[in-house]
Amino acid sequence: MADPMPSEAQHHVAVEADVAVIGAGPAGLFAVFECGMLRMKCVVIDTLEAIGGQCAALYPEKPIFDIPAHPAIAGAALIERLAEQAAPFAPIYLLGRRVDALAEQPDGSFRLQTSKGEVVRARAVIVAAGAGAFGPNRPPLNDLDAFEATGAVRYMVSRREELRGKRVVIAGGGDSAVDWALSLKDIAARVTVVHRRPKFRAAPETVAQMEAAAERGEIDLAIPYQLHGLEGKDGVLDHVVLATLKGEERRVPADHLLAFFGLSMELGPIADWGLGLERSHIAVAPATCMTNIAGIHAVGDIATYPGKLKLILQGFSEAAMAAHAIHPRIFPGEALHFEYSTSKGVPA
Repeated sequence: MADPMPSEAQHHVAVEADVAVIGAGPAGLFAVFECGMLRMKCVVIDTLEAIGGQCAALYPEKPIFDIPAHPAIAGAALIERLAEQAAPFAPIYLLGRRVDALAEQPDGSFRLQTSKGEVVRARAVIVAAGAGAFGPNRPPLNDLDAFEATGAVRYMVSRREELRGKRVVIAGGGDSAVDWALSLKDIAARVTVVHRRPKFRAAPETVAQMEAAAERGEIDLAIPYQLHGLEGKDGVLDHVVLATLKGEERRVPADHLLAFFGLSMELGPIADWGLGLERSHIAVAPATCMTNIAGIHAVGDIATYPGKLKLILQGFSEAAMAAHAIHPRIFPGEALHFEYSTSKGVPA
């Protein structure tokens, strides 16, 4: 997927916008659209090098089943559609950088400093940072860096075709491990799933499908084993070494190791901005998604309030509510008459 970057700010320059959106996942991208429909210009900042958040980083080819009007849509396809929807409003994308500091100014606007030196000035902020900064939990294996550098060890799959005809070892017991085992069994030369115990944490239906595939010889289950070592040269993987808790070892021929041990997530600098936090989430008012600081709103997985559901579609709704709540701040004294998009279209 090509990164939609209508304009990219240069280092150490000031970027002006009505709204600064922190996070380029689904909720953040839809916030750009909703703000654009209300004539508010956005700058979008994300730590990842591409838009999409966890959809793009963790499950770009996995189908999502609870997006309205899409019985099934892959994570990458959803992000492409959201980017296309936001494109008419020419958002500024600042990718591959973190917001290190956020401070309210005397005039009520906000000054944001990025890790690459840009200064962003905005009159409102929407925090759509998902679960905050995240990265994979890496297994404690010798020479891991060398195999990561060549792509022999991976924590996500961007393109399934890259693994066609390869010997793949999948480690983990959650949904990602089981889903990718089922997805790759028909294109990989061999798929071996490693888990330390027979019970998986994935959806029962998909676990049953994987176990049925194992009975047919389409997937190898290495249970109860854990990762013990990697064998190869110059980052080219030959075998993955497994071991039981009793020390029994097994060598599995492999070209790739997919390690799905979850994500290590942290709020990072967001924790120091004076926002009302509840268990590493930002508390907001349900009707406006505003935080305890006027002008700063939070939407998507990072926002919390009574009855909150961590669903993408709820993030979409929160993005719309936040945009409408911000409008009077950008256009004081201007009445906002709600209109359906079928009536007003997309503003030029």
